[in-house]
Amino acid sequence: MKLEKTPITDDHIHIDPVNGRGIEAAKDFMRAGGTHMFLVSKPSFSLGVFPKHGSDYRTVFDETLRIAEKIRETGLVVFPVLGVHPAEITRLSETMTHENASVLMKEGLDCAARYVTEGKAVALKSGRPHYEVAPEVMVLSNEVLFHAFSLGNDCRCAVQVHAETGPCEDMVGIARSAGMDPARVVKHYASPETPLIPSLMAKHEAIPALCREGRSFTMESDFMDENSRPGAVIGPKSVPRFTNRLLSEGLITQEDVHRIHVETPEQVYGVEIIL
Repeated sequence: MKLEKTPITDDHIHIDPVNGRGIEAAKDFMRAGGTHMFLVSKPSFSLGVFPKHGSDYRTVFDETLRIAEKIRETGLVVFPVLGVHPAEITRLSETMTHENASVLMKEGLDCAARYVTEGKAVALKSGRPHYEVAPEVMVLSNEVLFHAFSLGNDCRCAVQVHAETGPCEDMVGIARSAGMDPARVVKHYASPETPLIPSLMAKHEAIPALCREGRSFTMESDFMDENSRPGAVIGPKSVPRFTNRLLSEGLITQEDVHRIHVETPEQVYGVEIIL
């Protein structure tokens, strides 16, 4: 079966003209059939920014918005997602205490939330380390995550979370205690068992089964766009290519494609996805 002309959305992708292929990678996504992308801000240190104040994150966010404008010139629709990568608590703690690092990360999220309220971004990004850390660092990271959910509630926006592999069931309670609807919490690089909205790698083997169940989820490449790691995590063509492959092999239907790439992201992020 051939894919009808329909929106194809990458729920988590990075484009970096300085350290990676930049707009050429975005064009690869478009040439493969991609139409919409959620462009996620990169960690501050990957852009050579080492914040000491929350406002220092503006450099990262402004660069993300500048890239978004360049990508839009190709004809793609871009939804910026801004926030503070959870691994920053480790990097920041090289020059300050963990407590001060967590305060700085919250201030960075406050800064990102202002971009959302101004209509410059559609969602926030937060989470907690996906690697082993000291118990006190995990406690502080969960406090940062709670703050992100509180801001998501205030801004009425979705929050993408980067965290450990697994369901992250406790995040449902954290979100609710912060006043946020868990149905607007997206688990980036997800596994199917999460009670949050899973954003699955485009090559995830569970996609056909989840479609048969009528499950709400999105697809992503988590393309890093770093010349030092070409193709990581998977390439920019991956979401449209795997969608087309699954459809042509009869493993998913046109209705599944619409739910993955249009219906679910519209409901979660409050955006309109049309051609």
